Amino acid sequence: METDGHRERIVAAAARLLAEGGSDAVSTRAVSTAAGVQPPTIYRLFGDKQGLLDAVVAHGFAAYLAEKTAAEPTGDPVEDLRAGWDLHVGLGLANPALYGLMYGQQRSGASSPAALAAFDVLAGHIRRIAEAGRLRIPEDRAAALVHAAGSGTTLALIATPEGARDPELSRAAREAVLAAITTDAPAAPEPGPAAAAVTLRAVLPRTNALTASESALMREWLDRIAGADSGM
Repeated sequence: METDGHRERIVAAAARLLAEGGSDAVSTRAVSTAAGVQPPTIYRLFGDKQGLLDAVVAHGFAAYLAEKTAAEPTGDPVEDLRAGWDLHVGLGLANPALYGLMYGQQRSGASSPAALAAFDVLAGHIRRIAEAGRLRIPEDRAAALVHAAGSGTTLALIATPEGARDPELSRAAREAVLAAITTDAPAAPEPGPAAAAVTLRAVLPRTNALTASESALMREWLDRIAGADSGM
């Protein structure tokens, strides 16, 4: 359809202008000229400049997700999270203006569907670490911590002149977060219910949330899960 073609052309033109001159360069007049359309077309399709910028952000997220989800998971979910962190920081440094819109200018309480999808990818990494019995803290908190630390580190690097950036900052932040949320490899050799049960069984004495009888029953259940999945 012609409308779809106009929309794609306008978003692509706005993305180019954003990369070349930042958000100030994305004026309705400049975008309409670059896309070869009349200004009313932009208002009809996007409502206003903010609507257009939202579309550019969605486009950027889509490209990011396509690259992020293209990588096949390895046998080590912690290494996969490391790779995801590096990809995230690389995206920001390669596209600072777009990243600033994506993470530096979000409106309170509002997240685009693309942003939620990106966070779901991160949550998937965290879930795999939990399933492998290597997650130290609750999944929701771990995902929020990685998201906050990763985006904060990237924004800090973007704000620093390229020649003054600490090349070890991202790695140090990444490893600090991983140390806070993960443990060493569990005794169980394969990820899955058995590994999770073994890990939870080991740390059960640290909680006071259960009564003595509840703890005994929980230990029995965990032992049965670990034994059944390991063939014992």
